[in-house]
Amino acid sequence: MRIIGGNKARIRINPPKNLKLRPTTDRCKESLFNIINNDFDLDQCEVLDLFSGTGNISYEFCSRGAKRVISVESNIKALNFIKKFSVENGFNIETIRSDVFTYLKKIQSKFDIIFSDPPYNLDKKKYTEIINQVFKNKYLKKNGILIIEHSSKIDFKSTHNFNKSKNYGDTTFTFFQNINN
Repeated sequence: MRIIGGNKARIRINPPKNLKLRPTTDRCKESLFNIINNDFDLDQCEVLDLFSGTGNISYEFCSRGAKRVISVESNIKALNFIKKFSVENGFNIETIRSDVFTYLKKIQSKFDIIFSDPPYNLDKKKYTEIINQVFKNKYLKKNGILIIEHSSKIDFKSTHNFNKSKNYGDTTFTFFQNINN
């Protein structure tokens, strides 16, 4: 696993072997950021990374110049890895140890991009809870997007604020947007 773009491209990400996480693959990440780069000037973006895991996506946003990145993760070992890797590589990532569903009830900021990569075995109702919280509480800035990474077995096309889905094998990125903020 590595950072694939920006000023820190090619830096390897080597999390501890005892972290049982499913990081976004380099191929999927490259495709995701090709889509994002078409719609956003990342150096002006404020990003929230939910279920951050190894911090893989947060590092990619930082490497590409994101103005602000917040990583939310409940696993203390994963969060400590994000903190350590960020310091070692000069990333300014705000880390928050919290259950994502609890955190979503108390956010005080708005974001250009919210990325969420919950465990693939999460019940679809929980994914929908994330979507509903983001849009009900208006956590996105105007033209902001919510991106959910999930198993290709789940379909969100009939979900409110659905914009598009992109499949990469068993991984799907679904984009939600509310242009009326």
